[in-house]
Amino acid sequence: MKAVIYCRVSTEKNTQDTSLKRQREELEKLANINKLEVIKIIEERHSGFDIEREGIIEALAIFKDKQAEILLIQDDTRLGRGHSKIALIHELRKMAIKVFTIQDHGEISLSDADLMVLEILSTVEEFQRRIANYKISRGMRRAVENGFQPHKNISNNHLGGREKKELPVEEIINLRNKKLTFHEIAATLRGLGYEVSRATVHRRYKEYFDELNQDSIKN
Repeated sequence: MKAVIYCRVSTEKNTQDTSLKRQREELEKLANINKLEVIKIIEERHSGFDIEREGIIEALAIFKDKQAEILLIQDDTRLGRGHSKIALIHELRKMAIKVFTIQDHGEISLSDADLMVLEILSTVEEFQRRIANYKISRGMRRAVENGFQPHKNISNNHLGGREKKELPVEEIINLRNKKLTFHEIAATLRGLGYEVSRATVHRRYKEYFDELNQDSIKN
């Protein structure tokens, strides 16, 4: 299996060089013991309370791209402190990334308190996902009940994917005329693969009529 070594100290002091060197050497030994292929060694000097660290963001990007499956750290405090640590562990768990530490001589051991917080985070995220899906379903159902036919009305839905730069403004107007709220229109479009917020829908709607008014003035 492939792994990333992450070493961190909290200050720029030269005296921290020894700590970084020791962390790296001990983690390389841990990798050898567990027969792991280290593809990247990341060292940084940054406070563990700050989640916006270039080094840890680089590590997360590697895991997101599925280049490695294991993170090697000295102990859980090297990953972060306070909320930052919990947030990072939660993100790693979602990506099914294992965390090995020197302190635990293998996979990280979390406290009951940490496990409880992680369980709460997972429950909240699942609830939010279900609410979002429900809003999309409700918006789509109401649109269809009002005569909206997505397979005919959305001209570029054959492009596939979820990132479409252009929005079907005419259909936004059409759905608005059918008495759907901007929230419901946004949910309907998201169900069709358009990553769009309620604010964006409202802005496009307003821009459409602003352009009409400007054309009327010119004429």
